[in-house]
Amino acid sequence: MKGKTPRKEEKEWLDKICQVGCIVCWKEMDVYSPAEPHHIVSGPLNPRGRKDHMLTIPLCPAHHRFNLNNDQCVSRHYYKAEFEKRYGTEAKLLEETKKIVEKLH
Repeated sequence: MKGKTPRKEEKEWLDKICQVGCIVCWKEMDVYSPAEPHHIVSGPLNPRGRKDHMLTIPLCPAHHRFNLNNDQCVSRHYYKAEFEKRYGTEAKLLEETKKIVEKLH
């Protein structure tokens, strides 16, 4: 994220979620896929729309930023409505990610 270096607590969170892997691949296919943080910048969790390192979920590049909308994969950045319809809201995915992180750490 440009401009804001993560604090220690934020860096630890980002490291932990990336260790979990893509939350969608884990839920949908029960597989580990390397993940990158997706910042939740809209909706009830973040009404001001500012990037917050603690409001992140782990997504693989395909579910995060590739321009995909097919039977196998829907990308969040290109198709938010379809992504949330298929996989759940970002708030729900964050809640599920937190539960996994708590179990693993």
